[in-house]
Amino acid sequence: MSELPLRRSPGFRAGVSIALAVGVYGVSFGALSAAAGLNLWQTQALSLLMFTGGSQFAFIGVLAGGGSGLSALGAASLLGIRNGVYGMQVNAALRPHGWRRPVAAQLTIDESTATALGQQGPVETRRGFWTAGIGIFVLWNAFTLVGALAGNALGDPKQWGLDGAAVAAFVGLLWPRLKGREPVALAVVCAVVTAACIPFLPAGVPILVAAAVAALVGWFGRGPADEGMEPDFEVGGSR
Repeated sequence: MSELPLRRSPGFRAGVSIALAVGVYGVSFGALSAAAGLNLWQTQALSLLMFTGGSQFAFIGVLAGGGSGLSALGAASLLGIRNGVYGMQVNAALRPHGWRRPVAAQLTIDESTATALGQQGPVETRRGFWTAGIGIFVLWNAFTLVGALAGNALGDPKQWGLDGAAVAAFVGLLWPRLKGREPVALAVVCAVVTAACIPFLPAGVPILVAAAVAALVGWFGRGPADEGMEPDFEVGGSR
């Protein structure tokens, strides 16, 4: 079966959509980073090098609250643990080689991983990952610059609805995958666990607890017939 052209490719179209929805929210990070006392170069370096929204917001949140740089780094690193888990999934799905390997590692975030794993077949998986990853990277950094330059002139980013754009986009990626009672039940359980942990644990930790619960359910929920089963599609290497 021949590959679909890009304009008709589900992976490419999903990647473009998620990049537009998420990348624009970089303006919020730029503005908040400037308000936290970071200069333009420091703000831009965080988006270029750290490039994972949750960790970036945690970093500047600690600094804005009067915390030390070490504390800010610790909070950001804690949230970044999830990207290591994503990396194993992305590596298995894409099998990147050569220069693509470090680039794929840099682009492995919530949205690029979800976009890739939401596609059918290795070609669309690759297209979804690279389109979302590159698109978000470019737009996130561009709008980080806009936010850092505009600073307080933008006002509260929430008044523009940008705080909900990334969440809405991620839910849009997740929803089509909830096709059975078990995935829906697991999603509900993880949401309840996250909500229950929020009042008692530091920012970022509740989502890690929910991820651990999901992993345990998946591990102990495997039956003997599930062992050794292959994925739904054959994983191909990057071209």
